[in-house]
Amino acid sequence: MNGRVASGLFLLLATLWGSSFVAIEVGLEFFPPLHFAAIRYYLAGLIVLGYAALSTDYWRPRTRTDWKLVGIAGGLMIGGHHAFLYIGQQYVPGAVAAIVISLGPILTTLFAAGLLGDRLTALGIAGLAFGFVGVGLVAQPDTSALLSSDVVGVGIVFVAAACFALGAVLTRPYSSDIPARTLQAWAMLFGAGLLHLSGVATNESLASIEWTTTAIGSLVYLAVVSGAAAFLIYFELLSRFGPTQINLIGYLEPVSATLLSWAFLGQLIDSLTALGFVTIFLGFALIKRRALIELAGSVRSQSTG
Repeated sequence: MNGRVASGLFLLLATLWGSSFVAIEVGLEFFPPLHFAAIRYYLAGLIVLGYAALSTDYWRPRTRTDWKLVGIAGGLMIGGHHAFLYIGQQYVPGAVAAIVISLGPILTTLFAAGLLGDRLTALGIAGLAFGFVGVGLVAQPDTSALLSSDVVGVGIVFVAAACFALGAVLTRPYSSDIPARTLQAWAMLFGAGLLHLSGVATNESLASIEWTTTAIGSLVYLAVVSGAAAFLIYFELLSRFGPTQINLIGYLEPVSATLLSWAFLGQLIDSLTALGFVTIFLGFALIKRRALIELAGSVRSQSTG
């Protein structure tokens, strides 16, 4: 894979994952949130599991560690993350949700410092501060209406970002040979089951789903295109660059989500929200400056190799 192809796949993956926030926003008009997320990941998980079964003989978890990883990833990174994301997107546009979710790597650093003892440098602390200031700019809290729908929505999506970051940190101490595609497939299916049970527990009704053409289109897009197909691209890039560099794609997602929200929904974020995203990215750049340099070097080497 040369650098031009790698760059193209980076942009394509960022576009697909960024577009998922727009598709969620569209689909929530027709689906209750938790069942919407559950159906999406039942479908995506089955597709990725089929790919794993065809491409490796290690298509199911074999060890206790494998199942622990499935439990953490499925419970927090699929179940918890998407439960709060889908509920939060009932209150805030997809582009705003994407910006708040981009705080994830900063929260990962914070959790790693607290739970795994990772050292925080002065620049790392400054990066954390920038990240939280950025979320404040996105939320734009009004002292006279601290429980406005926008602030509540940003808060709920913030919890979604925290769930994903916590899951990423809790999986780090475990070493396993389970392929990424196998782990992802089972995590999707386990997370989908938890989302389904949560929907039942909160009295969501499958009968309330409006099976319109738009509803089916948003679900199929989320499950097949920005779900299963996007993860196949992710697995290819992961094998070339490694997880640290690939996770930087998260900072292109809000850009694509904003552009697609404008193109398809006529929505534009305001200047304070845009400033909040830039502030979050500056915080991330301070914390992950070495990863940014390594990514640039990897792409250059792919171009000349």
